[in-house]
Amino acid sequence: MKRVEKESLIKSFLLFFLSQALLLSAIFYLNFQKEQKSLDEQLFSKMRICSFSLHCKEYKIDFVAKKNYELYKLYKEDNKLSSYFPIPGSTKNYLRIYLQKSKYEKRVAKIKKSMLLEYILFLFVSALLSFLFAIYTLKPMRNALYLTEEFIKDILHDFNTPLSTLRLNISMLSQEFGENTKIYRVENAVQNILNLQLNLRSYLHTHASQKEYFRLYEILQERIESLKINFKEVAYKIEPIEYNLYTNKDAFRRILDNLLSNAGKYNKKGGKVFIRCEKEFLIIEDTGKGIKNPKRIFERFYKEQDRGIGIGLHIVKKLCDELGIMIEVHSEVGKGTTFRLDLCKVIKR
Repeated sequence: MKRVEKESLIKSFLLFFLSQALLLSAIFYLNFQKEQKSLDEQLFSKMRICSFSLHCKEYKIDFVAKKNYELYKLYKEDNKLSSYFPIPGSTKNYLRIYLQKSKYEKRVAKIKKSMLLEYILFLFVSALLSFLFAIYTLKPMRNALYLTEEFIKDILHDFNTPLSTLRLNISMLSQEFGENTKIYRVENAVQNILNLQLNLRSYLHTHASQKEYFRLYEILQERIESLKINFKEVAYKIEPIEYNLYTNKDAFRRILDNLLSNAGKYNKKGGKVFIRCEKEFLIIEDTGKGIKNPKRIFERFYKEQDRGIGIGLHIVKKLCDELGIMIEVHSEVGKGTTFRLDLCKVIKR
């Protein structure tokens, strides 16, 4: 199951379950109030009967002076439940029949316990139904995602023939005319299409389980050498790095390609890109245009420049999440951008 599907499943489940839990809580609370009121009425009825016969095992009897007590009413006092009744022929006293509050609280606690068990059982059933309902509602989205992925795969496959033809003809033109600005631009355009194709392939596949050992410095040099051709006016400077990594090499290569190509693409003329390690962090710093809204750059289709379609950094974030690499960005407009990749989970000691 993909991350977006898991997220959708969890959110749907929580939405259904919490709404039902709130409804159940309200129902059980009202039922508890009703049961407690019924218990109070039952106790008062017994007290009233007791006031006629005066033979009550669980209740106690007392005589009190007349005050502002309302007759035939249940009072919940500090340590007892009392009711007051008239005494025939007496003008000074009332008959008080009362129950110790501790006995009353035991009965209330028994009702609470019984209703709590029912509440937990209903919550469990509600959670099960919510999970099944969430899976049911997820099915259309999964079908749509599957169709979209298949469509993208078909397009990527169809790209291969025209791209191969373009590269072959560009190579023949280069041999025939030598270095030419127009041919160079076409080469860059074809390379951009190839990069987009690779990004889309990376987006469609999960890489977390396919791991291998490789040297970080070597793959950095490899990617920088391939990018130098496209960004001749930008200087890439790399410091020696001794770390070995154990992760998916292809996915990590896509991360580097996107970050290093962006550092060159959005740099200024004569700009620089610095690559180094600080402890377990890989730092890629450029002297380019900077980013206005760094918090949004990992959103799909978000872009601040006319170039590109805004999925490169979104794919970088997706791949970093799959590989367990934390990525941070700090940028200042007009001064440059710095990406920090936390490699602690992929470094092989």
